[in-house]
Amino acid sequence: MNETRGQSGRKKRSRTRLAHAGREPSQQFGFVNTPIYRGSTVLFPDTASLLANRGAYTYATKGTPTTQALEEAWIDIAGAADAVAVPSGLAAITLALLTALKAGDHLLVTDSCYLPARMFCDSVLKRLGVETSYYDPRIGAGVAALIRPNTTAILTESPGSQTLEVQDIPAIAEAAHARGVCVILDNTWATPLFFPPHERGVDMAIEAGTKYLAGHSDLLLGLVSANDKWAKRLRATYNAFAMCPGPEDVFLALRGMRTMELRLREAERAGLEIARWLAARAEVAEVIHPAFESHPDHALWKRDFLGSTGLFSFILKPVPPAAVAAMLDGLELFGLGYSWGGFESLALPFDCASYRTATEWAPGGPAIRLSIGLEDIEDLKDDLDAGFTRLRAAASAEEKA
Repeated sequence: MNETRGQSGRKKRSRTRLAHAGREPSQQFGFVNTPIYRGSTVLFPDTASLLANRGAYTYATKGTPTTQALEEAWIDIAGAADAVAVPSGLAAITLALLTALKAGDHLLVTDSCYLPARMFCDSVLKRLGVETSYYDPRIGAGVAALIRPNTTAILTESPGSQTLEVQDIPAIAEAAHARGVCVILDNTWATPLFFPPHERGVDMAIEAGTKYLAGHSDLLLGLVSANDKWAKRLRATYNAFAMCPGPEDVFLALRGMRTMELRLREAERAGLEIARWLAARAEVAEVIHPAFESHPDHALWKRDFLGSTGLFSFILKPVPPAAVAAMLDGLELFGLGYSWGGFESLALPFDCASYRTATEWAPGGPAIRLSIGLEDIEDLKDDLDAGFTRLRAAASAEEKA
């Protein structure tokens, strides 16, 4: 594993590693950042070198100095044996699944998974002869009872990116590994900084670098890291697909990496303050945040996680849909959008009842997910407060009509 170490040989702390990982200024004429290498063809000095594929690089689909810099940095940060960069978070999910699965296999997937991942399982994997079963994200070690002789992998996501259930990943990993099953984790909410996946027993970890790694809502990127057991198979599958990201996106991800922990810590601070403010609002029935003691999985979060980020959800007391729309449509600082982890705050109304199959989603009121960005917290509160004023007025008008 490539680690950021000083002359003393001591492993550096995360903020130092993020600032230095994947950088070799001496190889770039002293320039601090690895530049964008744009190209496809790599020339060899002679026929023997070409035929033997001798050289640091052979063709751009197998990597460039830019992609290698990001992958080596992510190996360090994730505590992995290898890592690959791909064009999106969903591409990372599909690559990990296709690395682990083959026709005739059975796959277990958390019921709280990212909806496009579910769609991939129910369409493409089904056509390829893989059967998918969904399980309650709070099942923990009980997942052992769902493992069949042909179960090959378990796809986990913790916390769930809408409903924020925290899974007992170490317990799931222990049950899975006892039967030779691969554990895959979508770790985008926490990043390796707040949940070191491979230390917790995960075989392959997924990161939507689009979110907190990039941090600026200007690129799509995914990463898959693997432990020793799965590293070679992951790299071979990656090479077979040539699922390479664009060089500019990789460069921007490397730039985002340098400030990722600073932004995560600020997202944690701001997210908790906004969440506590919402919990005191009369219009709010419940705030769903793993760092809250009221969260049913708080003990697991406290045991396994090193922090919380700026993504959480809350449930409104029952109001008509028009009142929710009035609240959200007039927001000035919170944009309405599907992503998160950028510098700007986002709001997303959601209802996952229609696509849950192993659990029931019945929160008792409209659900809204917030991603807290880098704006001033008081300004964000003012924006939400004005939204609640619109919500109450619209609800009152609806009641009178």
